[in-house]
Amino acid sequence: MYRRIVLAYDGTAEGRTALREGAVLAKAVQAEVFLLSVVAETPGIRLAEGVYAGAIAYEQDTYRDVLEQGVARLRELGLEPIAELRTGEPAVEIAAFVAHVAADLLVVGHRHRSWLDRWWAGSNGAYLMDHINCSMLIARHVVSDEALVESGGGFGEPG
Repeated sequence: MYRRIVLAYDGTAEGRTALREGAVLAKAVQAEVFLLSVVAETPGIRLAEGVYAGAIAYEQDTYRDVLEQGVARLRELGLEPIAELRTGEPAVEIAAFVAHVAADLLVVGHRHRSWLDRWWAGSNGAYLMDHINCSMLIARHVVSDEALVESGGGFGEPG
């Protein structure tokens, strides 16, 4: 079914949910796992770089730590992910990475946003759906370590 799964990971609670749900699915289907973190290059970060030289490097270091934590977590779950850190517009970078690794599935988290946030910031989800050639799973199913073990690597019950 799925042979190559990309997990988009940013270290947030929603990102951790996507990491776990994607890991459970990858184990179940014995898929190769790719972990991607994207340092969002926003106008605010570019402005901060002009005021404080090193702001972008600081963000990259922070996301590199997040990525390493995600890799460690996936290894604890018995997976050997291929990890990459990119900088740019997250939706654009995710779509490009999915194409680059020829993924069958993209797993992302979901953060509730107000209608004003969606209007102001645009819709990354809509961009992704229009620019990837694979399935996309929006993870919302929190799986505890205990449920993971009890189910033998399957989805188990929400935890």
